Amino acid sequence: MLVVDGHGADCRERNGIGMSKAAKAYIVGAYEHPTRKADTKSLAELHADVAIGALRDAGLTLDDVDGFFCDTEAPGLGPLSMAEYIGLNRLRYMDNSDPGGSAYLLHVGHAMEAIANGKCSVALITLAGRPRAAGLRADPAPDWNLPELPFEFPYGSIVLNQYAMCAMRHMHDYGTTSEQLAWIKVAASHHAQHNPDAMLKDVVTVDDVLKSPMIADPLHRLDCCVVSDGGGALVVVSPEVARTLKRPMIAVRGAGEAIKHHQGGQVDLTYTSTVQSGKQAFEAAGVTPKDIKYASIYDSFTITVLMQLEDLGFCEKGKGGAFVADGNLISGVGQLPVNTDGGGLCNNHPANRGGMTKVIEAVRQLRGEAHPAVQVKNCDLALAQGMGGWLGSRHASGTLILERI
Repeated sequence: MLVVDGHGADCRERNGIGMSKAAKAYIVGAYEHPTRKADTKSLAELHADVAIGALRDAGLTLDDVDGFFCDTEAPGLGPLSMAEYIGLNRLRYMDNSDPGGSAYLLHVGHAMEAIANGKCSVALITLAGRPRAAGLRADPAPDWNLPELPFEFPYGSIVLNQYAMCAMRHMHDYGTTSEQLAWIKVAASHHAQHNPDAMLKDVVTVDDVLKSPMIADPLHRLDCCVVSDGGGALVVVSPEVARTLKRPMIAVRGAGEAIKHHQGGQVDLTYTSTVQSGKQAFEAAGVTPKDIKYASIYDSFTITVLMQLEDLGFCEKGKGGAFVADGNLISGVGQLPVNTDGGGLCNNHPANRGGMTKVIEAVRQLRGEAHPAVQVKNCDLALAQGMGGWLGSRHASGTLILERI
């Protein structure tokens, strides 16, 4: 598990907690592809689009990039094929670690370590996908080479019922209700109405969520994320490079990663690997959940948000239902603004992998570039949280603590 930090000798105080002024790396470029259905673009074109968009945002060019990160869904030989297609000719570091939707948060942490170790100075991270245009289902076709498949496939295990099991377990153990889960979708819709690119812009109510068709008990259709094409990209650079640019410096203060699986039959559906990744990130940054002004939380389903909020320490285990209810996640209304772009529930879940957009919206908030209706006042410390894999079986979690300098 990766543990990284930005501690140094020159420290200041944030609510009594020391935090370093120096950081190992900074995010200086962020770009989200505006398309939600890429009928006329190939997967490689989408990677190139987001790469150029993020570099332009940073004030850099393809020739400045010497580190490249992508997932294994990139066409061809991953970073090798994409480097040639995009035109990255100066690479001396590549990484295609791929724990699903959390990959891009892990990439930020890996890029920071690579930069700190002198492996690269300008790291480009890309995500692209077109499942909607290709007519693909959210559930992938069975891969008969998977070691777990003979044990799980006969029982009809799919993405939806894996998450539904976690929701049902949470309800059984802690009294969580469908109405409380619905508030997560309501908050996302209140934010999405201000996002011109969001797939679902209409504000919904708790009743709207509960009246939508039941997909996998207790999850309704509106408890589920959208399926979209597009993608996004980030540019992470060394402190030396960051100081030469005319962009806000968003420091990577802490990063953590962890996995959880069935552990040889010791199945516990009540927590996620976020318990470990969040602890790493908070300790590395030297802050606590109370210091966070804004949070981007992976939202493949409403239950995914609730469990991660608990596991990150924003509320006690089992108290997530009460924490998310009554608009507590709505910017300008609640205690903790979450997913102010509309998130995967309403805005965008490109390639069925929502981690990239979580970092992008956190960067927007820290820069003060979110929509005015959802911009968090004095937003100087944000958290981005990603999840990859299936919550009910094997999954990976990535957590980032970001600060505006």
